[in-house]
Amino acid sequence: MFDDLPSLVRLLKGLQQVPYLASKNLYRVASHFLNMDKTHLEQFCTMLCEVQSKIKHCETCFALRESDRECSYCSSSKRDQGVICVVETWQELLAIEKTGGYNGVFHVLGGVICPLDGVGPEDLTIDHLVARIDKQTKEVILATNQTPEGEATACFIAGKLKDKSINITCLARGVPVGSTLEYMDRLTVYKALSERRPF
Repeated sequence: MFDDLPSLVRLLKGLQQVPYLASKNLYRVASHFLNMDKTHLEQFCTMLCEVQSKIKHCETCFALRESDRECSYCSSSKRDQGVICVVETWQELLAIEKTGGYNGVFHVLGGVICPLDGVGPEDLTIDHLVARIDKQTKEVILATNQTPEGEATACFIAGKLKDKSINITCLARGVPVGSTLEYMDRLTVYKALSERRPF
């Protein structure tokens, strides 16, 4: 189709590697980049490289951070350090933060257990979660998405924590099965969080 445009073919193949970018939008995105003036294109590329080099994962909770110290959640004296909300990705963390109804800290797993995709417990931050639980910890909220993989991951974590003297809770079942926190409205996430129950 584009035999005489090998550079464009390479760009389209590169865009195909971007998750969540619908195939029908590939040509529009490629066209957008091709029509950008050189200065803006260079600024955009510089910004991407800069973000990738500056943004790191917190060594405690694995949320995103830009400073050399802990993230803003772990270092905050206003947050209840004894309550840990376990989420799959930083997108779910943001969904919970937007409700304004949670004042504990977080733990980002980095995904879910999914053998079909080759993701096992060792590929996530589960061992780090278990290691960070101490006498100060009162509750662990398992806020994984209510998908088969999310539920299996929550069950696995609950099994790892069963010998700890803490409350293990999960989000209320008001969250629709098969949905993800990232795309829910604030009220639904807030209600699910505030009405959590023992796991």
